[in-house]
Amino acid sequence: MNGFTRYVLRQLVVGMILVTAGLSCIIWLSQSLRFVEMIVNQGVSIVTFVYLTMLMLPSFLTIILPIALFCIILFIYSKLNSDRELVVMRAAGQSHLALAKPALFLSALVVLLGYVLNLYLLPTSYKTFRELQWEIRNYSHILLKEGAFTNISSVTVYVRERSTDGQLLGILAYDRRDPKKPETWMAAKGALVETDSGARVVMFDGNRQTVDKETNKLSILYFDQGILDLKELGGGGGSGTRHREARERTLGELFDAKPSEDISVGDVGKFIVEGHKRLASPLTALGFTLIGLYFLVCGNFSRHTQTRQITISVIIVVGLLVSALGLENIVAKNLKLVPLIYIHALLPILVAGFALLRPPKFKLPKPASLST
Repeated sequence: MNGFTRYVLRQLVVGMILVTAGLSCIIWLSQSLRFVEMIVNQGVSIVTFVYLTMLMLPSFLTIILPIALFCIILFIYSKLNSDRELVVMRAAGQSHLALAKPALFLSALVVLLGYVLNLYLLPTSYKTFRELQWEIRNYSHILLKEGAFTNISSVTVYVRERSTDGQLLGILAYDRRDPKKPETWMAAKGALVETDSGARVVMFDGNRQTVDKETNKLSILYFDQGILDLKELGGGGGSGTRHREARERTLGELFDAKPSEDISVGDVGKFIVEGHKRLASPLTALGFTLIGLYFLVCGNFSRHTQTRQITISVIIVVGLLVSALGLENIVAKNLKLVPLIYIHALLPILVAGFALLRPPKFKLPKPASLST
């Protein structure tokens, strides 16, 4: 690796980190606003909130990385052109490929990182995200807050205090699920437990009071341990199963997708397309890189600006991004068109790559003739 390659690569890496971090923060903030209500209304802690939103980052990065790479290549190579550094390297006999080597090296790393994200980190993190989100939505309504009456369907629960280890102190519960025989529970302490069959409040050192409305007779049962079952109120596995989305499945599961209780007939195509998309989408980083290099390295040198070259390359990249979204929907309805996904990813690489391999047409200006 010569000095020019190291010099440009260092600028590209630093710029890539800054641009990726900036775009990730913007998207993370915009997406995390959707979950603020979990803190306000459902008692989710700040730590859980941050962990939940951070699990979304791999799905952002698969989109951000190619775009960030394209932007920083446009910026750095445009700056090199403006500072006449590329002109000097061309005059020294450097080929287009030699000038593009730093960007190609970085794009290879981004492609590799894209496959790591798509094949491992994305399904793992998104599955964890969906499971945590589902648990919060199904169990957050039974998070018992201290010093307040919590209404859970036909049950009202009051907890005087919550200890740091999650123990409930001073429990009062009124269960009116049976209108003819409502129950009042009181206990010195207890805990909220999540089981496979649903949520339960386990109480210790308390009593259960019932009043028969027909005879108005009060009966009290003292217990060392009692259980108030809440499984009928929507918590736990008894409330139904969670259907896994395409993004939280492994590559093998996507390609083996068949109609089942978890996958509808109309979604089979979407699952298979998601699998092919994971294999093809990391290549867009290389395609975007070559498009930017074609217009800034292979294009004609301008003494002023490269506005025209940059504008055309941006339009092409935006067109590729938009067409990729439309292509996914089309292929999902007709799986015979799956090769179009790979053609869409490989075509920019082949066209722009061929242009880089051509020998440069740069010529030194002829010396001015001296008049006698």
